[in-house]
Amino acid sequence: MTAGKLPDTKSRRDQGYVLPWPPPRKPEDMTSFKHLTRNGSVHHLIQYLGNPDNTIVEGELYLIPRPGVPLAGRRIPDLMVAFNARPELYVRDNGYIISNQGKPPDFVLEVASRSTGAVDLAEKREYYAAMGVGEYWRFDETGEHHGEYLAGDILIDGSYQPVAIETLTDGVHQGYSSALNLVLRWNHGQLGWHEPETGRHIATFQEEQRARLEEQQARLAAEARVRELEAEVERLRQEG
Repeated sequence: MTAGKLPDTKSRRDQGYVLPWPPPRKPEDMTSFKHLTRNGSVHHLIQYLGNPDNTIVEGELYLIPRPGVPLAGRRIPDLMVAFNARPELYVRDNGYIISNQGKPPDFVLEVASRSTGAVDLAEKREYYAAMGVGEYWRFDETGEHHGEYLAGDILIDGSYQPVAIETLTDGVHQGYSSALNLVLRWNHGQLGWHEPETGRHIATFQEEQRARLEEQQARLAAEARVRELEAEVERLRQEG
């Protein structure tokens, strides 16, 4: 597919039911881009979770139970994670169809905006529970649209039960996602993914670049040491 060009869904009609593209978002609804895309948050998560052949880390497309259901009122997660899933079907279907994948997503996150805050708390919560989504999380940069900065629910016997949210001494809020085995953290309006064992943020762009630089420097140092040893061997040979 040519970079920057959307796939042609009409050319894929012979592959079965294909979901339409969601309607364009209003500028005030673009908070998910700020917290998930522009800062590389989704990239960091994809790199950490790995297993690209059977893990879906996506968003901004429809999540529906089966082909052909009316799209009115259907939901478009900001971020969705599904393990033991089929990424090729997600691409083919232009979204996540539970009956095709054989399982619901394990994790959904919604980022609050002024126009979607109330929907995130009510209709979306009911919808994701009915779809069997294992965990449903909500992130609010200001705390004004959801009434809290960070919240999570875990599905137990078909109903969502709240995840414990801890407030740290510096006003940082965090909760543990068993689905991802990560701590989600609200840190002064920023979303972070942290390892539960160490408390460290998962690898970022900057850390990846630093690791590559350190690896390059180590390789150059090793090559320089080899040249020094070769020169020393040659000197001893000539003296001998």
